[in-house]
Amino acid sequence: QVELVESGGGLVQTGGSLRLSCAASARTFSIYAMGWFRQAPGKEREFVAAIESSNEHTYYAASAKGRFTISRDNLKNTMYLQMNSLKPEDTAVYSCAARNPGIYQEISYTIARYYDYWGQGTQVTVSS
Repeated sequence: QVELVESGGGLVQTGGSLRLSCAASARTFSIYAMGWFRQAPGKEREFVAAIESSNEHTYYAASAKGRFTISRDNLKNTMYLQMNSLKPEDTAVYSCAARNPGIYQEISYTIARYYDYWGQGTQVTVSS
């Protein structure tokens, strides 16, 4: 059982920055791969970034690469998403997710249905 709570969303102007946090109520947080997804009104949920458990290898959507950075602090049971150079098209509800331990193909980290636990989401709005 893993409980996830996101925070750090809000309203920011184009070109601004936000840092999202995902706190996990799990003593074994370090064994889970973690990911960020987002969903805008009327749109499909889309992958943003992911980070593995052991080697902490990272993966990014093309839209995020170069602007966003995913990281984790296992001692604090927390994952982060640093978002810089924000654009109006980044506006969405951002959710964090946890995946049970295993050895997985790289592409599977980009697919929401392979994650086992989800937070409630936090709203990010970027004004023009």
